[in-house]
Amino acid sequence: MNSFSNRVKIEGRTLWSRNALRGVSLRGERLKRQGRIEWRQWNPFSSKIAAGLLKSQQPGILPTIGSTCLYLGSGHGTTISHLHDQVCGSNNHSEGTIVAVDLSPRCIIDLIQLAETRPGIIPVLADCRDLVSISPFLCSEVPWLFQDVSQSGQVDIFIQACERYLASGGTGILSLKSQSERDASVAFANAEDVLIKAGFTLVEKIDLTGWEDKHMLFHVVK
Repeated sequence: MNSFSNRVKIEGRTLWSRNALRGVSLRGERLKRQGRIEWRQWNPFSSKIAAGLLKSQQPGILPTIGSTCLYLGSGHGTTISHLHDQVCGSNNHSEGTIVAVDLSPRCIIDLIQLAETRPGIIPVLADCRDLVSISPFLCSEVPWLFQDVSQSGQVDIFIQACERYLASGGTGILSLKSQSERDASVAFANAEDVLIKAGFTLVEKIDLTGWEDKHMLFHVVK
């Protein structure tokens, strides 16, 4: 067993988060009990963070318990729910915050429903490129920022978001989909070069092939 924290662990080839809403499986994930603790399986086929955790060779991908996180391109909330297990815990007794931004009204409806039972999640309907519209939901810079958007210019969006919202020394994670860029064949190499030139320290590149083909995570520190 490999534990990332007391709320996220690997057993064999499976990843688990400590369920903050006991008895509830969000999308049919397997649940299991260990004494008074319930664990919820975190599927790497539906979560790039999960795939990254299973493939990473370095610590530091997960946000810390009780921290404030900014998630750009949050989708329907699968990964958000597992991050909530880690950051917030049951009834948000850890006082964490996850600002979940997405452009799709359908996704935001799902996130609002999720937030009703998982306090600490703040759904925001906004375009990730429109950084001003996100500002009212953040009181200060954040220590952890994750971006997963499928549109061209992903690296530029990420850099601008980190420059505005990521605290110095904070962790930024870019999920880059090569097929969304104009030249997919050089997308990953170009991204590494641009991130380093922008002043970020590249901690690790994580190829998600096998779970998310044509995707790579760039783990950087500001």
